[in-house]
Amino acid sequence: MFRNLIFDWSGTLVDDLPPVLEATNHVLGVYGKPPLDREAFRLSFRLPYAEFYEEVLPGVPLEELEVHFRKAFSASQAPVTILPHAREKLEWCRDHGIRAFVLTSMDSEAFRRQLHDLGLADFFEATYSGVLDKRERILGLLEAHRLDPAESAFIGDMTHDIDTARHGNLTSIAVLTGYTHAGPLAVSRPDLTVPDLEVLRRLMGRPGWRPMPVATVGALLHDGCGRLLMVKTHKWGHRWGIPGGKIKRGESSLDALRREIREETGLELRDPRFVLVQDCVDSDEFHRREHFLLLNYVARVATGEVVLNDEAQEFRWVTPAQAMGMDLNRPTRTLLVEALNQGLIEHPV
Repeated sequence: MFRNLIFDWSGTLVDDLPPVLEATNHVLGVYGKPPLDREAFRLSFRLPYAEFYEEVLPGVPLEELEVHFRKAFSASQAPVTILPHAREKLEWCRDHGIRAFVLTSMDSEAFRRQLHDLGLADFFEATYSGVLDKRERILGLLEAHRLDPAESAFIGDMTHDIDTARHGNLTSIAVLTGYTHAGPLAVSRPDLTVPDLEVLRRLMGRPGWRPMPVATVGALLHDGCGRLLMVKTHKWGHRWGIPGGKIKRGESSLDALRREIREETGLELRDPRFVLVQDCVDSDEFHRREHFLLLNYVARVATGEVVLNDEAQEFRWVTPAQAMGMDLNRPTRTLLVEALNQGLIEHPV
């Protein structure tokens, strides 16, 4: 069960798309651009909104655009309403002792006006508005309120919300009630997608509810000369392990393996061989509580030099005997022992 929920505002708790679209088209009109209809806007708009405006109105200073937008937004007579099931979800959080927060890019003055006019202010422990890039604020929010990422989720309707959750190591929950269509949201791979907050409330109300297990792939890599590649990552408590990651929807496990190894190490594989599948449920070694299904392989490195991305801090080429003496995370040690037993790599002397 999550103890803390961080909500986006627009498209997640309230429907303010009508005045936002009206104000956006006013800005476009000032600079001689044609207006967008609702669906075209939903397909093209994104956060941080500076990127959207740089695409549609390149070279125009953001401060200048914001003056036009805020004036039109304030003058708009289009209604702003609470989305269906949002109030009920917030009442459920309050009744179950779940801490609730808001993190939104919306202009602070307009946000505070909506917050009080709609009668939602008392549901939140703290709110953060006017945040252009939520990724830059999420870590500070967690620290300020002493929130455990493993017990927290970010709920939003845009791909930027999913990126923000990932940046803070929170569970990402996408809702389909807002600005972004289901297709682009799916590409961002949220941990959970729900059509609305009522479905989320029912899911979280089930005894022992947790998100579905996450399928991953990883490989014990060798160079064909008796050396194994070990990488150290903060995600596993700065222990040594193997490169790998999540399988994307529609992707085969072998395609996912090649992609993840390429992304994390810059290496290409040859002759990957399946070894075993492991259940890893709420490991105390991993940086958050999670249920993984670990599909483990052994593979030889075909080409390339090791170039780590930001998921790992260090790598070493070691013999199997040296690997046995390292501070390995438990799934990696299990894989190493099984690979040795199956004769897929040399036994240590």
